[in-house]
Amino acid sequence: MNACAMKYFLSYCLLVLFASCELFVSKEKKTQELVNKEMLEIDWNDIDSYPLFENCDETLTKMVQRECFEQEVLTHCAKNLKDVEFTLLSGADSIIQVDFLVDQEGRISILEIQKDPAIDTQMPNFDQLIEQSLQKMPSLAPALKRGIPVKAKFRIPILLNTGG
Repeated sequence: MNACAMKYFLSYCLLVLFASCELFVSKEKKTQELVNKEMLEIDWNDIDSYPLFENCDETLTKMVQRECFEQEVLTHCAKNLKDVEFTLLSGADSIIQVDFLVDQEGRISILEIQKDPAIDTQMPNFDQLIEQSLQKMPSLAPALKRGIPVKAKFRIPILLNTGG
């Protein structure tokens, strides 16, 4: 190969090398753009499947999973609190809202208990009773988002009897 042909060959190789680098960057950029677009389309406030107790069927629809989860939580709380007298003097709001979190391992923790301040006066250990009830829940599989275990926040209402 003469010097002129070698020069053209090297120039061609460099051109191919730079062009292929541009193609690589372009593919990487396109992939990143697709990932970014997909991330924007994900509804991060919604889960794909609810936390599941052993007797809830994971193959059923999301709505049925939700109903099973909610029913199990309410049934469990009612069973654990059935022997406790929750009688309030009239005038106190008898609906309590309990916010709790099911973490990625299926563990439950109380976030907040919203209640009438009169409940604290009339039943000072109320929060501990609710917390103990939720801690005694049977084992639970966590909520899933895209097949990955995620934290999920829930609220249950508890209705107390009022005396009077």
